[in-house]
Amino acid sequence: MLHGNPTWSYYYRNLAGLLKSRYRVIVPDHLGCGLSDKPQDYPYHLEDHINNLEKLLAGLKIERISLVVHDWGGAIGMGYAIRHPEQIKSLVILNTAAFLSSRIPRRIRICRTPLLGPLLVRGLNGFAGPARYMAVTKAMPDDVAKAYIAPYDSWHNRVAVARFVQDIPLSPQDYSWNTLLQIEQGLEQFQDRPMLILWGGRDFCFNDHFYEIWRQKFPQARTKYFPEAGHYVLEDAFAEIGPLVEDFLAAEQ
Repeated sequence: MLHGNPTWSYYYRNLAGLLKSRYRVIVPDHLGCGLSDKPQDYPYHLEDHINNLEKLLAGLKIERISLVVHDWGGAIGMGYAIRHPEQIKSLVILNTAAFLSSRIPRRIRICRTPLLGPLLVRGLNGFAGPARYMAVTKAMPDDVAKAYIAPYDSWHNRVAVARFVQDIPLSPQDYSWNTLLQIEQGLEQFQDRPMLILWGGRDFCFNDHFYEIWRQKFPQARTKYFPEAGHYVLEDAFAEIGPLVEDFLAAEQ
């Protein structure tokens, strides 16, 4: 289960808890996120996160996996998948992308601005903080909202939050453009894999445009659209999503 930005493995706590008695569940924190180390001089590019995932799974001697991906986890997970297609058993897609797009909300584009962006994201916690309210349609309990930003409590600890935003590839001049292009070009090889797409319809970032691209690329996929759920779809609709994922994985055993 691969998280995005500005979440961490905590995002999957309920789904992991539901599945852990039947499956080996691996929920890493990307470098710089959650409880992982937060080096200040690390590049934090998409290819670096894919490399880290590759090293982790190789070290654990994992040979076959079902991927659950959300937000940046989509690009990271599918980046791993195109390197190791024989290992991918099935895929669960949650409000994410693994292909190029020039669409980006203005509020995120501002966070990419030189000087102003780091001040907002790292200095004022203007990305992880507001996400607790902007990425959901149902108010989080206070303890849950606090947990989401607990690892990101200082300028130092928000380094990866900022780097993820800066690394969004919007043009060929951006560092990770070619990496994401290669991922997009490799997606078609998974059209024969079981896929479940679960989508929050009130996502201000990964909106219906991205949902329709996934459906076009993978017409064989099972889909479920949650019109009242936001970007943190597991927060808004877990009661319905949990059993759907459980049944999907059980059918692929």
